[in-house]
Amino acid sequence: MISRSRKPTTPGEILKEEFLVPLNMTQRQLAEHLGCDVKVVNRIVNGRTSVTAEMALKLGAAFKMTAEFWLNAQKAVDLYEAAQNVGTLPRPLKVG
Repeated sequence: MISRSRKPTTPGEILKEEFLVPLNMTQRQLAEHLGCDVKVVNRIVNGRTSVTAEMALKLGAAFKMTAEFWLNAQKAVDLYEAAQNVGTLPRPLKVG
């Protein structure tokens, strides 16, 4: 397993810095375009909630990218946080 010294960039940070700011788009405008409550977008941007598969599909469609991009960004953050909290992992099983 590869250890990381710094936390991966969250999907919310990517959304804000790579899309909302350059496009001069507000969270409310994006929420209206996606058909969701602005609170959902705000929670993602502020790292208070994860990107779901459904939201990944919507973001992918809105920005002409894959849903996998958003899910992979979320997965990287989730695995990093889990690694910080899990403590000792079990040793590998002996097979054979």
